[in-house]
Amino acid sequence: MEAAALIDPGFWKQETPVLMGHEGHAPVGIPGLVYFRSSGSTGEPKWIGLSREALLASAAAVNAHLQVDRDSCWVLALPLHHVGGFGVVARVFQAGCRMAKFEDKWNAAAFAAWLEEIGGTHLSLVPTQVHDLVAAGLRAPASLKAIVVGGGILGETTGRAARELGWPVLASYGMTEAGSQIATQGLELLDRPYVTGPIGILTNWEVNTDEDGRILLRGDALFSGMLKSSEGEWKYEERSGEWFASSDLGKVENGQLQVLGRADTLVKILGELVDPVAVEAELLALAGAAPGSAVVVAVADPRAGNKLVLVHETVTPERPWAELLERYHASRPGYRRIQSLIEVREIPKSPLGKPRRAELSRFAAKRAI
Repeated sequence: MEAAALIDPGFWKQETPVLMGHEGHAPVGIPGLVYFRSSGSTGEPKWIGLSREALLASAAAVNAHLQVDRDSCWVLALPLHHVGGFGVVARVFQAGCRMAKFEDKWNAAAFAAWLEEIGGTHLSLVPTQVHDLVAAGLRAPASLKAIVVGGGILGETTGRAARELGWPVLASYGMTEAGSQIATQGLELLDRPYVTGPIGILTNWEVNTDEDGRILLRGDALFSGMLKSSEGEWKYEERSGEWFASSDLGKVENGQLQVLGRADTLVKILGELVDPVAVEAELLALAGAAPGSAVVVAVADPRAGNKLVLVHETVTPERPWAELLERYHASRPGYRRIQSLIEVREIPKSPLGKPRRAELSRFAAKRAI
């Protein structure tokens, strides 16, 4: 489905089901929602169904938070079949503003030049795209007012370098089940050094945590239900309850959310709880490496319970991972240390550049020694 069709008022008035990115007709008999394929960082593939009202509620909250008006120009540089890209189009429709779509394959230099030419004011990017802009030393156009960074954590080193180059990056937290953003840093933070958190909760959300620290959500942009496919048959399951328990851990204080990691990636190593994703973020920051170029996963170990394995893409001799790990291990306890290194030609990723962790975990379990 093209972006132009999604800006047409007719799309928002109809009640037919749409599976974004799905080839063929929608299954018969399912609710008239907009469905997005999502497997998260782990887990089985599923389709998250959101009503058009929920998607527009999310769009209105984001537009208000980022001071979008009819004179603004949202830039689409993410795939439409992902809720992050679709959210841009929903915001354009809700605000009645201009939209510009980057049609070419991602290239930082070409994107920066095009962005200056079209006068974009707001856009959403993933950390890898921001990293590419910074690595190329490209300066942001004067027209740009805000960049919502989602789909992963943008490290502080890269974030601060981006702001120094004029890229107004704002950390955000969101998920498909919420129709896009739940929390996003405010524009008032752009004249300060970039930090990853805490992140201001948008006005359309109530956010809490349960006794295990999992993030709980309630709001008008929450998904309606879930569609699963098994052995050629489709089954729709309606969401139960007002609150949705995510797989993320966090802390809420004074309208701010601090995301602490994913509950479903935590493992026990030598009796200690460890988040491989957090270890990965520390290593990428230390290396100055692009997000997704190396991934830390846990595999079973008969002595320690689990052990950490670093799967990394082939790199030049100027930044060997083995030498970097020596520096990292010097200040880390044993249960947070990498026990094995595996080199691959390319890390498998989703269309948004998220590493496919479940696939990498299975691969590492066979290769790690």
